[in-house]
Amino acid sequence: MESDVPQMPLASFDLLDQQVAQALQLDGRAPFRRIGEVLGVSDQTVARRYARLRTSAGLRVLGLSDPLRIGLTPWFVRVRCTPDAAGSIGEALARRTDTRWVSLLSGGTEICCLTYASRPGTDADALLLQKLPATPRVVQVTAHALLHVFFGHDLSPVSRTGPLAPEQVRALRPPPVAADGDPVLLGEEDRRLFAALTRDGRTPAAELAAVTGWSQTTVRRRMAELRAAGALYYDLDFGPGVLAPDMRAVLLLEVEPAGLAAAGRELAAHEEVAFAAATTGTANVYASLLCRDATALYRYLTGPVAAIRGVRRMETAPIHRTLKGPSPFPTPRPAGRA
Repeated sequence: MESDVPQMPLASFDLLDQQVAQALQLDGRAPFRRIGEVLGVSDQTVARRYARLRTSAGLRVLGLSDPLRIGLTPWFVRVRCTPDAAGSIGEALARRTDTRWVSLLSGGTEICCLTYASRPGTDADALLLQKLPATPRVVQVTAHALLHVFFGHDLSPVSRTGPLAPEQVRALRPPPVAADGDPVLLGEEDRRLFAALTRDGRTPAAELAAVTGWSQTTVRRRMAELRAAGALYYDLDFGPGVLAPDMRAVLLLEVEPAGLAAAGRELAAHEEVAFAAATTGTANVYASLLCRDATALYRYLTGPVAAIRGVRRMETAPIHRTLKGPSPFPTPRPAGRA
């Protein structure tokens, strides 16, 4: 647990705190010295601000695996249930290590989440086919496989709306990663590496060497290989109530097959889109939206989204509450909070 004190909204921190947070969103393992050079401060100042964000905002840097790049199939799951059951079922899903981004939709009568399966017979497969459908007070379960990510692994507004200038973003953003190719095969040492990075993406190389049995040089080389292949990426997680209460929503589009790739590229360029992917099913595009308020969401849907060619049908669902973010592990909550 990161803190026993109430956590402050990120917007209440000063400019430098917000710059450090955005720098870490761009590259979670960027050395404090390099961040300091770009921001014009010392590495000690960056280290102090990072410690403050961890304590007062519940900040966690996470080293995560891209499921598509390691042979796993991500599933976007929607669970409709009776209003009295959504919270408890959502919390149960959030406690599983094979789920991420667990949220309550539509006023709390529906749950959405991402889960992962590599082949039939896995625990995630059992979750979709057996456990959820048989859960009392679950009305309907739908699941769609994510086939291709158009934009973003993170759903944090820090990455696109932070205070860094474009030239600072360019200086901190790591090189682009491979977008295709065969999935990366993970060995047992790789799995131990990911287990450590999932809990703390800035775990020192010496500790990672102890966990994996590799030398520190091998650890650094392997992380560079996984990053270049797109199998490893870094994300931020914050404590509850830290990010601004933007209007968040799920967007589902039914797009003509010939226009699917173009529609995905358009969505990836929209500032309101935190994540967009092609999926199976009639609604073949899934996106997560971040807007300032309901009016801004309306303008976005009737403007940029309406202008996308080939869209046959559109569905939106407001995100009522996020129970779990990008980590496989639930977000630690301060003492005294539900």
